[in-house]
Amino acid sequence: MASCVYIPVQNSEEEVCVALDQLPRDAGDIVDILKAEQAPLDLWLIIAREYYSQGKVDQFLQILDEGSGPEIDEYYADVKYERIAILNALGAYYTFLATTGPPEEKERNFVMATSYYNKASRIDTIEPSTWIGKALLCIARDELEKLEKAKENFRIVLEYNPKHVPGLLGQACVLFMMGEKEENIRKSQEFYKNALENYRESLRLFPNCPAVVRLGIGYCQYRLGQLGKARQAFNRVLQLDPDNVEATVALGVLDLQTNEAGNIRRGVEMMEQAHDLDPVNPMVLNHLANHFFFTGQHFLVEQLTETALENSGDHPLLKSQAFYNLARSYHSKGDYDKAGRYYMAAANEIRRPKDFVLPFYGLGQIQLKLKDLKNSLSSFQKVLEVYPENVESLKAIGHIHAQQGQFDKAVETFKKVTRIDPKDSQAFLELGELLLPIDANAALEALKTARNLLKKSGEDMPIELLNTIGVLHFEKEDFELAEQTFKEALGDGIWVSLLDEKLDHKVNNYGNALNLRDSGLFHQLEEDNESLDLPWDKVTTLFNYARLLEQRHDTIKASILYRFIIFKYPGYVDGYLRLAAIAKARHDFKLSIELVKDALKVDEKYPQALCMLADLQLKTDDWLKAKETIRAAKDATSGNDSYANLALGNWNYFAALRSSDKKGSKVEAMHLEKAKELYTKVLKEHKGNMYAANGTGIVFAEKGHFDVSKDLFTQVQEAAASGSTLVQMPDVWVNLAHIYLAQGQFSLAIKMYQNCLRKFYNGTDSTILLYLARAQYDAEQWQDCKKTLLRALHLAPSNPTLRFNIGVAMQKYSASTLQKTKRTAEEIRFTLSELENAVRMFRQLCGCTYYHSHGFDEKKFSTHVEYCQHLLEAAKVHCEAAEREEQQTRQRLEVARQVSLAEEARRKAEEQRKLQAEKRKQEDELKQVKQLEERFERVKEIWKSSTHASGGKRRERSRPDDEEGGERRRRRSSGGGSRRRKKDKRMEAQYEDDEGYAEMEYNDKSQDEAEEREFADNPANGSDDDAGAAPKSPDLLAAAGLDDSDADDDMGGPSRGSKKRRAFSESDEDEEPMIKKQRLSPSNSAGSDGEIREAKGNNVHDDEDDDM
Repeated sequence: MASCVYIPVQNSEEEVCVALDQLPRDAGDIVDILKAEQAPLDLWLIIAREYYSQGKVDQFLQILDEGSGPEIDEYYADVKYERIAILNALGAYYTFLATTGPPEEKERNFVMATSYYNKASRIDTIEPSTWIGKALLCIARDELEKLEKAKENFRIVLEYNPKHVPGLLGQACVLFMMGEKEENIRKSQEFYKNALENYRESLRLFPNCPAVVRLGIGYCQYRLGQLGKARQAFNRVLQLDPDNVEATVALGVLDLQTNEAGNIRRGVEMMEQAHDLDPVNPMVLNHLANHFFFTGQHFLVEQLTETALENSGDHPLLKSQAFYNLARSYHSKGDYDKAGRYYMAAANEIRRPKDFVLPFYGLGQIQLKLKDLKNSLSSFQKVLEVYPENVESLKAIGHIHAQQGQFDKAVETFKKVTRIDPKDSQAFLELGELLLPIDANAALEALKTARNLLKKSGEDMPIELLNTIGVLHFEKEDFELAEQTFKEALGDGIWVSLLDEKLDHKVNNYGNALNLRDSGLFHQLEEDNESLDLPWDKVTTLFNYARLLEQRHDTIKASILYRFIIFKYPGYVDGYLRLAAIAKARHDFKLSIELVKDALKVDEKYPQALCMLADLQLKTDDWLKAKETIRAAKDATSGNDSYANLALGNWNYFAALRSSDKKGSKVEAMHLEKAKELYTKVLKEHKGNMYAANGTGIVFAEKGHFDVSKDLFTQVQEAAASGSTLVQMPDVWVNLAHIYLAQGQFSLAIKMYQNCLRKFYNGTDSTILLYLARAQYDAEQWQDCKKTLLRALHLAPSNPTLRFNIGVAMQKYSASTLQKTKRTAEEIRFTLSELENAVRMFRQLCGCTYYHSHGFDEKKFSTHVEYCQHLLEAAKVHCEAAEREEQQTRQRLEVARQVSLAEEARRKAEEQRKLQAEKRKQEDELKQVKQLEERFERVKEIWKSSTHASGGKRRERSRPDDEEGGERRRRRSSGGGSRRRKKDKRMEAQYEDDEGYAEMEYNDKSQDEAEEREFADNPANGSDDDAGAAPKSPDLLAAAGLDDSDADDDMGGPSRGSKKRRAFSESDEDEEPMIKKQRLSPSNSAGSDGEIREAKGNNVHDDEDDDM
């Protein structure tokens, strides 16, 4: 039974029944009924939705436009929810239309949707459905800023109602989309986690929600790497909705990604099941096409992708995936034009490389294949925008930079690859190849790393890699490591036996090892059924190994290997040339020329062979043939061979030297100009050619432009020093020294020659030694010049030029010595010896029969002999005069020496006398000190006797007096202690002064003896007469320092001794430093003694008072 709606008739109980499946074509009738009957607005919306579900969009819009008009707003002013629902429905329609309609109408539709949502918001600002509609509008715009706005709209909905399920689902959807757009992996994971939490919360609030909610949960868990839980979610979706295509495809993708046979089979079955459910679903078709691409069924790939393109509609990502699958199919079949077009179509369908980056990688590969380097670089850079550490894209970019000549960028790119993936052996291999012309050491390290990685991974070691490593060790002159590497690359073979000492007898029996053209050994080995296999990929390595043996001067073994290579590969031209080089080193120019001609039989236009032949012809002074050969080498390369041009330039330079006998001749200038032209041509073609630059500098030097030539030689020297070790150019060092010599900078020239000898020749080249001797001769260092020439003569003993130059050096040294104003007899005697040696040297040269070939004649020798004999006679006269002068000088020196010795003896005697006087003085001082100590001991004995005498008298005093004295002492008890302490201090000071006094110097001994007699005449000393002593006892006690302070109290006035004690007391208290100074004075010795005795007496008196 068809559903219908009932429109109540106004002012009646009747209703108008409208069958929804029989709605009139003209919606105006329905609108009139709705208006006339003032039907509720929810009926308007129900009828409009029905029209839309039947595909009648115009009627749908007509009803909703009438339902949202001003009249309806005015009449239904109190009805908010229905009016908002109608406006939101219009907003949702225009949002959908903007995403599916024509692109040119897209923005207008978005504006219309926005206006309806804003109108709904003005009716009720907190209506959740309006905020959700606005959020969906923002999602439809598919912009990150709009997604943030959508997220904010959903947040507003959830603030009013945290359990609003549509708001939670919308928020989850927005968070998932933001995670898809986020480039930071950690942040994207946070978005996926939050989206998953919103989906779960929706499911807890509404357990009976549609199955697609669980589909969202599965997507989130897949992105979080929770593949097991994602599979559970997709399976639950299929339990609730068995026909859900998205869940079926998702399960198929999970199975295919395991790369296991059983799972792949099940994944394909899931894709086929999804295809059965929806045969035109572009997502399903793309996945199936991707599977059949890997199985090689390209016809199915093309059919499925074409169907997917027809049904993708306006979905750009699905169309891009379809184009990509189609492009890959053509790419694998080698149809690069079609593949490039489809890759480009796939790239144009997506807005950002992040959405689908694979088309850009494929497009870059095709463009690189078609040599479109600029666009290829742009495509790979877009891949790096999404995946900055994609190794394959970085490698491709490195190759592009290398092909563009940007080697620095290429090297930096491959270094980045090795940092990202330190186990990528291919990256290290390619990095090493790029570094070969730039930095040989860095290239060697990169290649060694590649070799180690290949060993660890168990992969086959490329012979080319080992060969390159061996060559680099060879260039560094690490010959042992180079030999080990070459042997590792070659492995086992006949070459091992050829180099084994066990086969020496065969070499001697079957062939001449010294005959560089003999191959009888190898024919005999074939007859003996020896295996002579030489794989083609090992020929270069074997040649390099032979080159190493040659460099180590093992030319016999090297020649055997060269001949073996030629025996197996007769067209290997370099083998002939190396044999020719060995013959040339032996000065067997005839054999060398024959070997070069053998090479030319293989390739008559081989430039290296022609140039070598020209060089040999120059060695044999066949100048015309050499010139023709060099021209043939130049023609063989269409005039572009640098070596041929250099050889021709050298020929013209030597031709100019041969014609230089006629100074200023036009022929010399012509040859020099032609040489300069050829050198310049080479430099224009190859700016870094050091040999051409060196030749140009030589031409400028011959023309007298020394500053220009010096700059050129310096630049070449620096370039050679910073380049490979194989590029050794001693010539530029010699030329630079020649320039210094020509400019008169002898020290720099000498230093340059010496450095060249040490660096390149180990000091064993006679020619460079001759150059050095010439520089020392011009610098007037004749002895050094002679020593250098003697070194050269040791290396070339048959060279008459060296002997002649030695004689000239000795002659020049002798002449300069005799011309000196001041010279010693020793110098003149050495000069005589040098002149005699020079005469002997010149006379020896006169007896030689071959000196004419070196430009000498007998007349020149005779002239030098006569001149040396003349110098010899003059030297003898000078020697006699010098000897006389030397004798006189020795006599003067002897007299001066005797005077000096006498003066030294007198000085030593005076010093001895002073030392003895000082010693006597010290002895006298020690004697005086000893006497003072003895005297002090005697005074101490006197004090002790005086103390005993006064003590006996005090004991005889009457008891009443003692009692009175005791009374007085008790009255003074409070102040007596301080007075005794002051006396103790004075006594300590006096003893210290006496000790210092004992160390003073006393020159007047009679004065000491008088003081001793005066002290002995004193009645207080040693008197036993009590009656006579009684009246004087106070004075005696005072003199002895034993006066009783109680007696002073009994007397009416102070006695002289007491006054003296008070004076001393006051002096001690007020002017103690001054008293100490007086006690140190030798003239106040009596007063000092008195003070000492008084102090002693006071101490004893204080002790007795304490005892009482």
